[in-house]
Amino acid sequence: MATTALAPDRSAAPEHVSLTSGRLPRWVPWALLALSLAVSAALSFLVSTAAGSEFSLAGWLIIGVLLYLVLIYVLSRVVEGARRAFDRLITGIVSSAFAVAMVPLISVAITVVTNGLARFDAEFFTSSMRGVLGEGGGALHAIMGTLLITLAASVISIPIGIMTAIYLIEYGEGKRLARAITFLVDVMTGIPSIVAGLFAYALFALIFGPGIRMGFAGAVALSVLMIPVVVRSSEEMLRLVPNELREASYALGVPKWLTIAKVVLPTSIAGITTGVMLAIARVIGETAPLLITAGFTDSMNYNLFDGRMQTLPVYIYSQYAYQGIPAEAYVERAWAGALTLILIVMVLNLAARLVARIFAPKTGR
Repeated sequence: MATTALAPDRSAAPEHVSLTSGRLPRWVPWALLALSLAVSAALSFLVSTAAGSEFSLAGWLIIGVLLYLVLIYVLSRVVEGARRAFDRLITGIVSSAFAVAMVPLISVAITVVTNGLARFDAEFFTSSMRGVLGEGGGALHAIMGTLLITLAASVISIPIGIMTAIYLIEYGEGKRLARAITFLVDVMTGIPSIVAGLFAYALFALIFGPGIRMGFAGAVALSVLMIPVVVRSSEEMLRLVPNELREASYALGVPKWLTIAKVVLPTSIAGITTGVMLAIARVIGETAPLLITAGFTDSMNYNLFDGRMQTLPVYIYSQYAYQGIPAEAYVERAWAGALTLILIVMVLNLAARLVARIFAPKTGR
């Protein structure tokens, strides 16, 4: 009579991983990190006490991370081997670099939120600085100016940038004109913002005369900075669309322009939207070109083609650079304007993610 071997019980609890099993337990890296930071804190405290100086937070972190990298590499090499040890070392270096990159971002966010909340009230969002000296006033004129100028710059830049990218990918592949356009776009990407502002001011000064200041001139200056970013990001997204989709459309007799409109653009719309929002975030905080072209004012102005127009970056600069009495009121308005500008960029990015998710091609069956 044949006997059937019993299958191993796979539902049993996993075996405990020890140092002798050729693999480090999950808690070991965290324990080594805590130990390294503790030893580094003790050493930094002793050195600062002996030298009579303050405790160095940066020195403590640097010594702790370096000690951790040495310990995790040595221990992993003994237990797991050279390949796994090198992998853990690189992982530690990359994680440390990420933490270093996050430090200034978190620091700026905390500083802006802490100082900006002092004037983050209803008056700040419902009034301008017309007739205000000292305390009070708001930034409604600057917020509206920023939104109007950025909207006008987007209306100018987005169609030009996307259509340029379509030509480079779909029509100009390998042509001399396409190579020239690509070179010029790369050059425009590195143009300083003040140069774009001077260009827009010179253009409008030739048409309307010297001393002209208007919101539309600021929009033109920002569009010069936006167009190359939109072109490069859209170009990369269009390049990622598989050629099989284009060929399938052509095989059905669909003309090229309709293939681009109905197949290529919908497929890459998520990436294009992200690139557009990056371009908007790139220019919405520019100060120098807007200071030259749009100027600054304390009153409301909804007309892009008539008179000076205030924007949030220029508002922040003017409040901080030209402080009156009391100086704290001007500084508080500057920090509140900075917080408002960050929140506007955050809202725009969230809206871009929502649009990208809604219009992204559906891959489910």
